[in-house]
Amino acid sequence: MEQETAPFSFFQKQRSEEHRKEGKTGVMFDIQEELKKLPGKPGVYIMHDAKDTIIYVGKAISLKNRVRQYFQSSRNLGIKKEQMVQQIARFEYIITDSELEALVLECNLIKEHRPKYNTMLKDDKTYPYLKVTVNEEYPRVLFVRQMKKDKAKYFGPYTSSNAVKDSMELIRKLYHVRTCNRNLPRDIGKERPCLYYHIKQCKAPCQGYISKEEYQKQIEGVLDFLNGDYKKLLKELEEKMLAASEELRFEEAGEYRDLMQSVQKIGERQKITGSQGEDKDVIAMAMDEEDAVVQVFFIREGKMIGRDHFYLRIAADATPSQILLNFVKQFYAGTPFIPKELMLQRDIDEIEVLEEWLSKKRGQKVHIRVPKKGTKEKLVELAARNARMVLTQDKEKLKREEGRTIGAMKEICDLLELDSLQRVESYDISNISGFESVGSMVVYEKGKPKRNDYRKFKIKSVQGPDDYASMEEVLTRRFRRGIEEQKDKEEEEFSGFSQFPDLILMDGGKGQVHVAEQVLAELGLTIPVCGMVKDDNHRTRGLYYQEHENPISHTTEGCKLITRIQDEVHRFAIEYHRLLRSKGQIHSILDDIEGIGPTRRKALMKYFKSIEEIRVASEEELGNVPSMNRQSAQKVYQFFHS
Repeated sequence: MEQETAPFSFFQKQRSEEHRKEGKTGVMFDIQEELKKLPGKPGVYIMHDAKDTIIYVGKAISLKNRVRQYFQSSRNLGIKKEQMVQQIARFEYIITDSELEALVLECNLIKEHRPKYNTMLKDDKTYPYLKVTVNEEYPRVLFVRQMKKDKAKYFGPYTSSNAVKDSMELIRKLYHVRTCNRNLPRDIGKERPCLYYHIKQCKAPCQGYISKEEYQKQIEGVLDFLNGDYKKLLKELEEKMLAASEELRFEEAGEYRDLMQSVQKIGERQKITGSQGEDKDVIAMAMDEEDAVVQVFFIREGKMIGRDHFYLRIAADATPSQILLNFVKQFYAGTPFIPKELMLQRDIDEIEVLEEWLSKKRGQKVHIRVPKKGTKEKLVELAARNARMVLTQDKEKLKREEGRTIGAMKEICDLLELDSLQRVESYDISNISGFESVGSMVVYEKGKPKRNDYRKFKIKSVQGPDDYASMEEVLTRRFRRGIEEQKDKEEEEFSGFSQFPDLILMDGGKGQVHVAEQVLAELGLTIPVCGMVKDDNHRTRGLYYQEHENPISHTTEGCKLITRIQDEVHRFAIEYHRLLRSKGQIHSILDDIEGIGPTRRKALMKYFKSIEEIRVASEEELGNVPSMNRQSAQKVYQFFHS
C-alpha cells in the first residue's frame, strides 16, 4: 500500500527546520496561503503547534474541504476545538490513493505520536493467546501475545493471563504434550528427558517413547479441548476414575477426580451467549464531561470468554459516536485478532470503510452492526451498564483520592492561613548515640509523595548525638545547593534542589523549627516552617507555627496527611542509617591500610586468625603471608606501631 507524500509536505518540513534555525526572525507559516494549495484528494492532515509538536491527526476524503473547516470564522467548532485551532502554527498533509489508505495511515500516526487533541486510549493492552504449533511434526502448546501467519492454530484472546496458564497446566496433565524447544525428530535421543517426563506430564517424544501417530492423537484432543468440546473428555476421565476406584487405586482415582473438577471449572468460566458459535465483540460506552469508558465483551465460538474496559481521553467536543469510532480504529489497529462481527451501542460514521479495513486484516468479511432488539440488543445494553458502573466507581474513587491528597493540602493551607500550598518538604535526623548521623528530606506535591526529589544527607561536621546541629547542617547544605542551582538554570526548569517548597515540616517541635528559621534567615529565604508535634501516644496532635501550637483533629484528612509525611520522613532516615550501619559492620580496620586490598586482607586473616595476632606480628612474619611482599608487610607493621 503506497502513500503519495505531497510535495508541500516535504517543502514545509524544510521551511520549518529553517524557521527553527533562524529563530523568531525566520519565515512564518502563512495558514491562509497554504489552505489555497490543499488538494481535493483523500489523505491525512497533521496539525503542529508553535513548538512543532503534533497536536492533532485526522483523515479526510477531501483534504481541501476538511482542513479549511477548521479555519472558517463562521463555523461553530465548540470551545475545545477552538482552543486547538488557536494553537495550530502549521499543518502538513499526506495524500493517499483511497479513504481506506487514509484510515490506516491515520491509525498509525495517532499511535506513534499520541496527539493531545485526539481521542486516545489511555492504556494499550495486549491479550494472551494459546498457540498450538500444528505446523511442527511434534506440536507444542505455547503462551503468546502476538498472532503470526505461521500456519499454527491460535486460541483466544484471553482476558486473563492466569486463565491461560491454568489451561496450559491442565493440558499438560491431560494430554502430556511437550513444552521444550527441541527440534524433533532431528534431536530425538540426544539429551535426557526433562522434569515434565518424570512428573508424568510429558510422554517424552524427545526419547522416542511415544510414536508420532500417538502424539498426534494427543494433539487432536488438545484442539478439541481448546475448542470447548469437554463432554468427551469428561466422560473419559469419569470412566478412568471409576475403573481405578474399582481396582482400589484410590490415589489414582483422586487424581482423575481433580482433573474432572479442573475441566468443569474452566468450562464454567465461559458464559453461553448464543447458539451460532461465532466470534463477536460487543462494544458500548459511557462518558461524562472529561472522560469516557468503553466496555468490550469478547465472545468466541458463541461463548463469552471475558470482558474488559478501556479508558479514553476525550478529544475536543467529541460526541459518543465519534468516541466509539475512534476506539474501534485504535483498538483494532493494535490487536491481532479481528472477530467476525462487531456489535456497537450506536451508529458511527465510516462503517463501510471500517468494514473493508477490518475484513482485510481478518482475511474474511467483517460486519459492524447496531442491534435494535432481541438478545443482542440486551447484551449491548449490559455492556453499556457495565461501562457506566466503571465510570461512576472510578469517579468516586478519584474524589476520595483527591480528598486524601489535594483536599488534605487545602486543610493544612487553611489551618496555617497560607496563600497556597503545592509542595511540602519534611526533614528528620537519625543516629544511634551519635554513630553515623544522617538526615533525610522527603517531598510531597499536591498531597502525594514525589520520590524523585527525596534526598539523604550524611552528617559531616557534627560529632556525637546533636540533632539540632545536624539539622542545621542538612538545611544549610540543601538550600545553599538550591540557590546555586537556581543561578545556573532558566526559569521554569527547576528540578531537585532548585525547586523550593511552599512549606517546611520539621519532625519535632519548637527547637527544630527555630533551627530551620535561623538557617533560612541567614540565607535570605522566606519559607513557612512548622513543627509536627506528637502526643504521649506518639500521634500527631498539632502543628507548631509562629510560636503557637495549632491543634488538629485526628479524624481530618489534613492530620492524616501530616501523619503520613511524618512516618515517611522517619522511615526514609531510618533506612539510610541502617544501610550505613550495615556497611560499617563489615568494614575492616585492614581496609584503612594503604596497599591492603581484599586479597591481602583475606590472606592475613586466614594466616593470623585475628586482628590482635596481626597487631603483635613482626615484619618478617607479616612478609611470610601469601600475596604479601616486604613493602606491604612494612606498611601493616607501621600502621599498628606508629
